[in-house]
Amino acid sequence: MIQANNASYKKPELVAPAGDLEKLKTAIEYGADAVYAGGEGFNLRMGATNLTLQEIKEGTAWVHERRKKIYITLNIYARNYHIQGMRAYLEELAEIPVDAVIVSDPGVFLTVREIAPHIPIHLSTQANTTNAKSVEFWHKQGVKRAVLARELTLGEIREITANVQAETEVFVHGAMCMSYSGRCLLSSFMTNRHANLGDCSHSCRWQYVLKEEKRPEETYPLVEDESGTFILSSKDLCMIQHIPELVHAGVNAWKIEGRMKGPYYVAAVTRIYREALDRYLADPHGYAYDPKWLLELEKISHREYGTGFFSGNQGYNSQTTHSGNSNMKEYHYLGMVNNVLSNDVAEVLVKNRIMGNTSIEVMGRRLSEDFTQVVLDLRNEYNEPIKTARVGQKVLIKMSRPVHKYFMLRKCG
Repeated sequence: MIQANNASYKKPELVAPAGDLEKLKTAIEYGADAVYAGGEGFNLRMGATNLTLQEIKEGTAWVHERRKKIYITLNIYARNYHIQGMRAYLEELAEIPVDAVIVSDPGVFLTVREIAPHIPIHLSTQANTTNAKSVEFWHKQGVKRAVLARELTLGEIREITANVQAETEVFVHGAMCMSYSGRCLLSSFMTNRHANLGDCSHSCRWQYVLKEEKRPEETYPLVEDESGTFILSSKDLCMIQHIPELVHAGVNAWKIEGRMKGPYYVAAVTRIYREALDRYLADPHGYAYDPKWLLELEKISHREYGTGFFSGNQGYNSQTTHSGNSNMKEYHYLGMVNNVLSNDVAEVLVKNRIMGNTSIEVMGRRLSEDFTQVVLDLRNEYNEPIKTARVGQKVLIKMSRPVHKYFMLRKCG
């Protein structure tokens, strides 16, 4: 428990996304207390790499060795044929000591209870739980934790958490959805790709125009003000400036969205929330927000940031992103340190082209470990000098400061 303002608060668990084993390990290395991952079926990110049952077994062992947790998503709104396939899947998953499964559909919930009653169940945000009575209902059925609806204010979250026995969890960072608690029909209607079955086409991110029936050749952009707006495209959630308020809400876990994102996103976001939370936990009374945290979060690909509904619905423009701000990206992820050899030479797995004699940033697990250097000596894995490193190559780079496995390289612009 944390003591602040003469009151006690829970120490929240930081939960990060893991679309594959690389991202799973990256999330833990960069400070996550737990990861959530999808299997090859029955989850709402079917476009992600996802994990085979063997990889879930391997990932679970790796996470548990480090005294962390892993949660597996089973959060589709299932059809009859899904339930049949899920039974066989659960029989195998039941043999792996995962820490919980995340569900939203009552039928899936019952199937888990029948096949794997020993696995704890977390209720997905897709179940749009918006009041304490709903949490109480699900807790009586056997739900251990409820991931609360994204439409709630901090005041409502605090009130729910104070009046339920179940654990609670909220999203604190990442992409938001214009539909209610992520339950979208637009993708299904426009592209026959079902968002509630994990195959969303992100139709809300498209740019739309207005046409008049008798003038089909004339199009008009849909604008909200002089700067214009994407009428359906939501801002990304970012609560880094509101750490004390989140802690005081009393929830058990903070979740970062992003199973479709890459390792750089997972690392960059997780480490900032880890540092901010740890700083508050260490000294609630002396805590001060560090502007560097937001500057770092600006270095990942994102839409315009906002605070969602945490402060209430502050109007249309508080939720929707503006034209020109749909996907801001200032830094390019160049690669990850795969091994450290003698004399501070790093073996780097290249993710984007690296040029010799160019300035790069090295990103560590903590901000204090970051530094900038010029790539003066670039060599291939056979220790032969090269001018350019290609995607997928393993290269050797002499580092100007000590680095460790999982450190990342990036470049502005």
